[in-house]
Amino acid sequence: MSVRRGFLLRAACLVAGGALALTGCTKNTEDNGPKVDKVQVSKVDTIAAKLPADVKQSGKLVVGVNIPYQPNEYKDPGSGKIVGFDVDLMDAVATVLGVQADYKESDFEKIIPAIEAGTYNVGMSSFTDNVERQKTVDFVDYFSAGIQWAQQKGKAIDPNNACGKKVAVQRTTIEDTDEIPAKSKACTDAGKPEIQKVPFDEQSAASTALVLGQVDAMSADSPVTAYAIKQNQDKIEPAGSIFESAPYGWPVKKGSPLAAVLQEAVQHLMDSGDYRKIAENWGVQEGAITKSEINGAKS
Repeated sequence: MSVRRGFLLRAACLVAGGALALTGCTKNTEDNGPKVDKVQVSKVDTIAAKLPADVKQSGKLVVGVNIPYQPNEYKDPGSGKIVGFDVDLMDAVATVLGVQADYKESDFEKIIPAIEAGTYNVGMSSFTDNVERQKTVDFVDYFSAGIQWAQQKGKAIDPNNACGKKVAVQRTTIEDTDEIPAKSKACTDAGKPEIQKVPFDEQSAASTALVLGQVDAMSADSPVTAYAIKQNQDKIEPAGSIFESAPYGWPVKKGSPLAAVLQEAVQHLMDSGDYRKIAENWGVQEGAITKSEINGAKS
């Protein structure tokens, strides 16, 4: 699995309500996920008519997805269905196209090869669009994600000057392997105390540590941090702004006409305001974009 998936690898679950025990996460479901209403959209015949014949005839858009990664894609504990921001957006795109999104669980690293093989039409797992991946697949960009810090309410932390502070991260993320070590080295090079990186196997544990005041700050993928804050508004808040932003994109087979159709469908949702509503429902509106591009990443 790539170290830089979004920026975060995968979070098994996020804390909700501030009192979740560190051991209270399940592997593939989210016990404390919200009940989010679907935004109702309609089919757009002029866009749907452009679908590749095989997708149109099957009536399905086969989507490879790896879970869990709340709030983007995870299993609802009650129904067992895959839900989340990405899911609601893909469902809306499918409705615009007059087909049904058919989600297929997969290991993350197997999704792009399965797209190349024609097993899936599209991937949906918070993929970061980058030029290296563009050599293999095309990306339909739909979101902007970066790194976002969080702090306890009223306890200001500067992400660029956190020398001597305890910062929670999830193991094997870019925050764990690159960001915090680099910032800590800058501290020690300047004769200041190092950042005390506190790594956790699960993002939920990192979030809980911050809520309980066991660390001074948390660094994570911006949608993950935004959702943790939304679930714990009385306990934690953003620390600084989002940085090192890059586009999330849906990968499709290289050269496939499906890319342009998906782009037109999501752009329709952006222009209608429905895309924004979906993002707001999940508390990730800060990463919302107004223009979808194909292979928009330049690095």
